[in-house]
Amino acid sequence: MLPHRAVYHEEHGMFRDAVRGFIKAEVAPHFARWEASGIVDRVLWRKSGEAGLLCPQVGPEYGGVGGTFRHNAIVVEEFAYAGFAGPQTDLSVHNDVCAGYLMSIGTEAQKQCWLTGMVSGDTVCAIAMTEPGTGSDLQGIRTRAVRDGDDFILNGAKTFISNGQHADLVIVVCRTSDAPGAKGISLLLVDTTAPGFRRGRNLDKLGHLSSDTSELFFDDVRVPASNLLGPEGTGFASLMNELPQERLTLAVSSMAAAQKAFDITRDYVNGRKAFGKTIMDFQNTRYKLADLKAELSVGWAFVDQCLDKHDRHELTSADASIAKLWCTEMHGRVVDQCLQFFGGYGFMREYEICRLYADARVQRIYGGTSEIMRELISRSL
Repeated sequence: MLPHRAVYHEEHGMFRDAVRGFIKAEVAPHFARWEASGIVDRVLWRKSGEAGLLCPQVGPEYGGVGGTFRHNAIVVEEFAYAGFAGPQTDLSVHNDVCAGYLMSIGTEAQKQCWLTGMVSGDTVCAIAMTEPGTGSDLQGIRTRAVRDGDDFILNGAKTFISNGQHADLVIVVCRTSDAPGAKGISLLLVDTTAPGFRRGRNLDKLGHLSSDTSELFFDDVRVPASNLLGPEGTGFASLMNELPQERLTLAVSSMAAAQKAFDITRDYVNGRKAFGKTIMDFQNTRYKLADLKAELSVGWAFVDQCLDKHDRHELTSADASIAKLWCTEMHGRVVDQCLQFFGGYGFMREYEICRLYADARVQRIYGGTSEIMRELISRSL
């Protein structure tokens, strides 16, 4: 089970119990069906809002409970440890990524318009960065918004967008000028009911099957200039300011999922017999599990340091990148070794370790690849 850690206090324990109860009642009974259909039911969003799981860091003036990012982290940990990576990804993009932009750089009118719905679950939010030809190169985006009176006219395409099918609001990273590189990038809040907005197919993925991941298209979408999120031309700087939180979130989710893989594997090798004794009786098994336990212990210690720093607004981009790089790479090592202990059964999707293995692979890609994390860390040397 998830370790007890000093970074959390009694109030966090009560919130964690509530999250666990919600997952047991509202997620577990439906998860297999969601995985098969490739998307969660829309009602999950409103139920999550009613239970206080959406944007818990938002203050009461917008309908939130006024918590801190530690409350967000608890939601991430509990969904990831339960093995429900798809819903966890959907909620995390909404809670930990999108809400952060509105809270940090949104105008009061934008907050009043959107945050309340995001807290209740009436408004699902997505962020559209990646394009078919750009990947990690955000400065190379081609989606463009041209000023036309009091509006922008938006054209372009995005891909790999989490919450793309359910989204009511999309934060779109686009170019609003011909300034080179990062200087011409802005963020626009796009209402998905606007004419010219289209959703593409729900993409078929290796893991996170119940997380809807979509292509989005913008064909002469008219967006009010008042929907500019932050000053024009400062979008790239805003991304750099908010990405550390997203990367910490990914580190947290990797830690919880890796812990789950370790825990179910430990239980399995204690019960599975080979050559007249349990697999745990073999020295090789014990030593390999000892190595995994050591890695998990180190990972939790660093993640908790980062959570504490983040609550004090002291988390650096380098520390967040280190957490994302090390925890997601460790996650991959852990699930790979754990699956090996299951033998052929580990390759069967009916075994949870198989799903945990498939779900782990994207952690080293999205939110900034491991290679990008190494580049960012190297700049702090």
